[in-house]
Amino acid sequence: MTTVSQEQVLAALQRIAAPQGGDLVNNGMISGLVVREGHVGFSIEVDPRAGAGLEPLRKAAEQAVEKLPGVLSVTAVLTAHRAAGGAPAASARPAASQAHQHAHPAGGQQPGQPGQGKQGLPGVAHIIAVASGKGGVGKSTTAVNLALGLAALGLKVGLLDADIYGPSQPRLMGISGKPQSPDGKRLEPMTNHGIKVMSMGFMIPEDTPMIWRGPMVMGALTQLLRDVNWAPLDVLVCDLPPGTGDAQLTMAQNVPLAGAVIVSTPQDIALLDAKKGLNMFRKVDVPVLGIIENMSYFCCPNCGHRTDIFAHGGARREAEAGNVDFLGEIPLDIAIRETSDAGQPIVVSDPSSPHSKAYREIAEKLWNKLQAGTGRAAPRIVIQ
Repeated sequence: MTTVSQEQVLAALQRIAAPQGGDLVNNGMISGLVVREGHVGFSIEVDPRAGAGLEPLRKAAEQAVEKLPGVLSVTAVLTAHRAAGGAPAASARPAASQAHQHAHPAGGQQPGQPGQGKQGLPGVAHIIAVASGKGGVGKSTTAVNLALGLAALGLKVGLLDADIYGPSQPRLMGISGKPQSPDGKRLEPMTNHGIKVMSMGFMIPEDTPMIWRGPMVMGALTQLLRDVNWAPLDVLVCDLPPGTGDAQLTMAQNVPLAGAVIVSTPQDIALLDAKKGLNMFRKVDVPVLGIIENMSYFCCPNCGHRTDIFAHGGARREAEAGNVDFLGEIPLDIAIRETSDAGQPIVVSDPSSPHSKAYREIAEKLWNKLQAGTGRAAPRIVIQ
């Protein structure tokens, strides 16, 4: 197989004219270039005052690299680390990074303010995020079963795997292969179990690590949201990576989230991180739809004895303390793990099981909340 080198990519980008004259490479506008097994990513540093009008430049750079032999995928991102041509911009940090440190809610969109014009996805009625403060709490398994629970209500549902570094939805949904792009501009989502799915895991081998800078992750996530033919959908479920970082801020700043669902296990250390996630969404003015306690208890399949391995009830208490809804509890059970690993989540593989019923009941609660109008316009992030 033909491989592409960094030198070849830079040579292709030298053929792209910069707005102020010269080319992108010699003007110092290319940064964060990563070339790995045919997958290319890079940032184009531009004057923040002109960034909104430079989308054609970004696309031209992507297309120039896509034509190189051996290139499998290209992700180009516009960033404003500095003014075009190498002069420092007003801030040396990207806006999202600043917002992570100094963000607070500022109500709805105001004319002429930063973030103006953030719009929902055409044909998608509601977008919800499934998040966790830390890894290892079963967030992705919860997200996929909630999505299937919503579909069981007769809804049109999509599932976005927003965990760029650790995509797991292709395996959980039992989908392999690569998405198609009939027009060369927009991707068709993959489908299984009646749900539309998109994930970075479709673009790269399962064992390939993603070594990308924050701006590249944000750009890739934005493309997975906006350059995919999601419509028509009643609900798009977004499986976010664990923690409180760039992916969460990208979602908050780029789409009008109807709300976020926090997944936690019952023990104190997980609840501390869950509380951080809850407060992060509040700071960026995204409503928290509720908290789910996963791995809530274990019932022995032989004798029926119940053991609270990770304690019990902590998420309910945290929900009450944080004045948010407690959505329900899901047990620790081998059937949930086995069906997930097999790409046949329990909601579809064993719909009559009590675990499937628990997921569907939580999904119904979420749908009722969405129907009640808990969603709102995209927030405005104010930098102080």
